[in-house]
Amino acid sequence: MKITALVKTAADYGAPTRLIETTVEVNAARKKAMADKVAAVLGTEDLSGKTVGVLGVTFKPNTDDMRDAPSLDILPALQAKGAKVQAFDPEGRHEAEALLPGVTFVAGPYEAADKADVLLILTEWDQFRALDLERLKTLLAAPVVVDLRNVYKPHEMVRNGFTYASVGRGA
Repeated sequence: MKITALVKTAADYGAPTRLIETTVEVNAARKKAMADKVAAVLGTEDLSGKTVGVLGVTFKPNTDDMRDAPSLDILPALQAKGAKVQAFDPEGRHEAEALLPGVTFVAGPYEAADKADVLLILTEWDQFRALDLERLKTLLAAPVVVDLRNVYKPHEMVRNGFTYASVGRGA
């Protein structure tokens, strides 16, 4: 059962839910903080004139499910900072277009990277693990990757000439 459904069910029966509600709030704040992580990697809070290429917008790979997808919080937060967002998802485009106004959806991962100031990985689709890193580097405006799904190994990305940030791995 999803946490939000649990909160509603508990409320329907008058059961206390403060701990669960706090968990929901913390999770939402963490998603929005990921936009700050992207800005920090780029060295500026104002993302006006910056393009963020996005790989994956669905909740998880191998589905078009957008329920509770981190992209629903992260991409609008990036747009609010002034960023232009261009995204690719192998299955979720149709569902996502209605939920993410202002995001430009493109035909493939390399198109998402094209001229982007940073490439943001939000869903760990297997095809993203097999991208040609040299090709990515030539397409990006700067070789910067923020990997929120830890698809790549940090030392390999640095060895390939990328500025690379991930989550839960330290500096």
